[in-house]
Amino acid sequence: MYALVDCNNFYASCERAFNPSLRNKPIAILSNNDGCVISRSDEAKALELPMGAPIFKWEGFCKANNIQVFSSNYPLYGDMSSRVMKILEQFTPDVEVYSIDEAFLEFKGFGNYDLNDQGTQIRQRILKWTGIPTCVGIAPTKALSKVANKIARKFPIQTKGVYVIDSEEKRIKALKWIKIEDVWGIGRGLTKRLKAKGCNTAFDFVQLPDDWVRKTFSITEWKLKKDLEGIPTLQLDEVKTKQAIATTRSFEYTFSDLENIKERISTFATSCAEKLRKQGSSCHIIYVVLSSDRHKKDLEQHRASRAVSLPYPTDSSLIISTQATQAVASIFKKGIKYKRAGVIVMGLVPTHNHQLQMFENENPKHKPLMKAIDGINKKYSDYKIKLGNQDLKRTWKMRQERLSPRYTTNINDIIKVKVD
Repeated sequence: MYALVDCNNFYASCERAFNPSLRNKPIAILSNNDGCVISRSDEAKALELPMGAPIFKWEGFCKANNIQVFSSNYPLYGDMSSRVMKILEQFTPDVEVYSIDEAFLEFKGFGNYDLNDQGTQIRQRILKWTGIPTCVGIAPTKALSKVANKIARKFPIQTKGVYVIDSEEKRIKALKWIKIEDVWGIGRGLTKRLKAKGCNTAFDFVQLPDDWVRKTFSITEWKLKKDLEGIPTLQLDEVKTKQAIATTRSFEYTFSDLENIKERISTFATSCAEKLRKQGSSCHIIYVVLSSDRHKKDLEQHRASRAVSLPYPTDSSLIISTQATQAVASIFKKGIKYKRAGVIVMGLVPTHNHQLQMFENENPKHKPLMKAIDGINKKYSDYKIKLGNQDLKRTWKMRQERLSPRYTTNINDIIKVKVD
């Protein structure tokens, strides 16, 4: 059996965990640079605040309806997510972290267990230890556990946040209930094609002939169909080494000078290098992109990119930053107001298992230097050591005017309790 554990309105729940006065009040969380709404509490959804709403257009609406608006507090959300996932590992070693707020669990050898009770224990422990409310869906396959989770979320009073599909009757009833567009793995394009075939629910989808599904779509849709039929075909994914690593961001302001852009590119390149070292990889190619603000049609537009091939693989922040800043200088155009840039490292190979070159290799001093920098930054956090061409005060230049304290990741923001 599989379980899908999903944190309810995760970003809003993280804010409420440390600020109880926000409970039962509408909350909205903004994207990078306080751009648009990316998460809403149930109360904000009930007020019909749309997902993706640009905050500058909906500021008046939020104030009129007393919607509390926050900047994205990713250090807090990431730490709370890690705590939730560690709790899940106490119930079974087979855990697939699917996203920041949800995970699949596989229950092997739980034949004599009351799975509804297991789901209840999971919810209670996460709520007690983190303050984050969750819903749990349990079923014979991953796709059905997603359906079960939606039922638990839709009917919290009847299910108490846990729903188990453990019979054929429950499976068929659930498939007839869920709309085809709400099925995990079925996007807008596929929804249109299936509806044209008369499929309006998941039950309609599983009635289609297997051969027709494989011929018309692909093996992926066929596996999803079998999963919905209760035949496990989608297994837990293993953690895989990334084949490319990207760091892309919008600037806090538009930049038309090369020095500010080079500083941002250096920061992005350093981030990529740190991610490379974390997964034990080195890169052969550095790809740099730079673009103006496409939303400002009245301004001259420019978008360019440059790929740099290295003579040897590297994970050194010094080399990757140097090459990336040189690349962005070559594509920079005077008079353009740039809004977004990014660095992507590709052609990844294992750091300790790659072909050495006869004449060109990385400076051997870089390895111990990078190890020392990573160790100090990990110990003291907040990236105390940076390259000379980086902004020494900030990691990302993001607009975060509504940022809540980083309660669990910054000692200066820890909650203080006064006892009389």
